Amino acid sequence: MKKTLTLLLMAITLFFGCNDENAKRIVPKSSSGSLNDITVVVDNLLWENNVGEAIRDTLAAPVEGLSVEEPQFRLRQMPPSVFTGFATKNRTVLKIEKGKPAGTLILSDEFAKPQTVVVISGNTNTEIINEINTNSAKIVDAFKKEELKEKQRRIKKALFNDKDLQEQLGLSLKFPTAYRMAKNEDGFFWLRRDIETGTVDMMLYEVPMSSIRKGDSAVVDVVRLRDSVGKIHIEGPVDGSYMGTENAFTPFISETIIDNKPAFETKGLWDVKNAFMSGPFINYAIEDKVNHRIIIIEGYVFAPSVAKRDYMFELEAIIKSINIK
Repeated sequence: MKKTLTLLLMAITLFFGCNDENAKRIVPKSSSGSLNDITVVVDNLLWENNVGEAIRDTLAAPVEGLSVEEPQFRLRQMPPSVFTGFATKNRTVLKIEKGKPAGTLILSDEFAKPQTVVVISGNTNTEIINEINTNSAKIVDAFKKEELKEKQRRIKKALFNDKDLQEQLGLSLKFPTAYRMAKNEDGFFWLRRDIETGTVDMMLYEVPMSSIRKGDSAVVDVVRLRDSVGKIHIEGPVDGSYMGTENAFTPFISETIIDNKPAFETKGLWDVKNAFMSGPFINYAIEDKVNHRIIIIEGYVFAPSVAKRDYMFELEAIIKSINIK
């Protein structure tokens, strides 16, 4: 009996001991890193030649819709020999492996959590470059989704009470308490956050389904709508001035999915008519078939003489948290 009990205790100890060891192996440490910073693990010579050029063309391409070029991601290169320890904990990592069969892998939580690691391999420079160019959209999308998720996680730490949005527009939106409700009038909402050099703003409202036509007319209708709403609700600093769309800059428009609903995404520049003010905007027209309407949610920035990419990224992260009831 005593021998049986001893064997049982040994088995239990072994079982839980193995589980502890497995847990240590499979639970990665927390990731770290600044938003939109990518660690690029690649040999120095490859970084300095056409492979590095292909990486920069893909990941450091200018953000659409800004008047001054800013790269979509900041790239921090390091050779494979120093990619150890803390360096492996960055949230977004691109690894280039030369001398292996051509391929592109997108891995989750490989060295830390949360983390996206893209591994691109090829026997030659040409094969590696071909993998980068062929999969460029997929690579950018993987990194951007990881960073949007991280930004939304940070925003959730201190959320504004969106009760009025829920009651009047039938939707919820996760945005931080740093914003204030500048206007709540007849179903139109104007949210603002003061920054050192200006403001970061959002506006939300609904329009009939017929307000935006499909096809080539969509961008015309989006601009017409935002100009008419700006004239009514977003006054400028002098009499007769109001926010509209900068005519000299053609907006970018594309189809996307927001809250599992079809939407138009429009990026461009706004200005204040009869005043010297302008900046970038990102506008989403979301088709809400259940409630027979289109929800318009737009973010824009006024920040003269400073970089605006991070502000626009914040607005995109907030907008993509929308949940229409």
